[in-house]
Amino acid sequence: ENPGVVYCSISGFGDAAGKDLPGYDLLVQAVGGLMSITGEQDGEPMKVGVALVDILTGLNSVIGIQAALRARDSADSLTAGRGQHVKVTLLGSLLSALANQASSTLETGVSPNRMGNAHPSIVPYQSFPTADSDMILAIGNDGQFARFCQVAGHPQWAQDARFATNPQRVAHRSVLIPLLRQTTVMRTTAEWVSALEQADVPCGPVNRLDEVFADPQVQARGIQVDLPHPLGTVATVASPVRLSATPVQYRRPPPLLGQHTQEVLHDWLQSPLADPTESTPL
Repeated sequence: ENPGVVYCSISGFGDAAGKDLPGYDLLVQAVGGLMSITGEQDGEPMKVGVALVDILTGLNSVIGIQAALRARDSADSLTAGRGQHVKVTLLGSLLSALANQASSTLETGVSPNRMGNAHPSIVPYQSFPTADSDMILAIGNDGQFARFCQVAGHPQWAQDARFATNPQRVAHRSVLIPLLRQTTVMRTTAEWVSALEQADVPCGPVNRLDEVFADPQVQARGIQVDLPHPLGTVATVASPVRLSATPVQYRRPPPLLGQHTQEVLHDWLQSPLADPTESTPL
């Protein structure tokens, strides 16, 4: 009845062998290999701390819908005015996000192991204990490593043939990491971060979520958006997308169950339903 409708359907595993499997985020993290590369090397496989596959799938669905809308609105005689069916799976979304881990496995035939917070090809690029908590070192090149060594009081490490270049640091990871851990515990996280930031060495604290939202940078960015809601004011997280000409507007809070069903069906699909201004029973 409406050939211009763009319809998106989401499933766990698609239309083939896994079509009857439930699309649970945890299940897809396991089947899709994410848990096999998450967690400590000698520990059990671990899921990510948020339903990441669900979120990735939602983002991919938006991208697919936008592509279909662009095709419908184009001047191409084959697609102009025509909607289409967009299909997205949780499994496909996860595999597309495995990035270097997936490509390395496809190229070499060797599956990566769990490495905790360590990086397979960059050292040091992981968490380290401090005198009062933990911090992250994200040292991406040899110059940054040399500056870290100066701040740490061990400039000789940057001259050591085993540690002078990243390939050598990767090869001698088992020697270098214990040396670093013995050093980082001698100062607090705040002391390390202050000194290393002045030396242009990428680092940061491992924050709790309440610390994140209290951070001056987060507050200055306007990440928290408070919206009026039928149940009272609700705090939400702002869109990460900032548009110069058409900034995001926050007009509606998270909906109640079924709150907009009639509105969506009537206004978007042009279905001959009842008056959309009437409230939908909850």
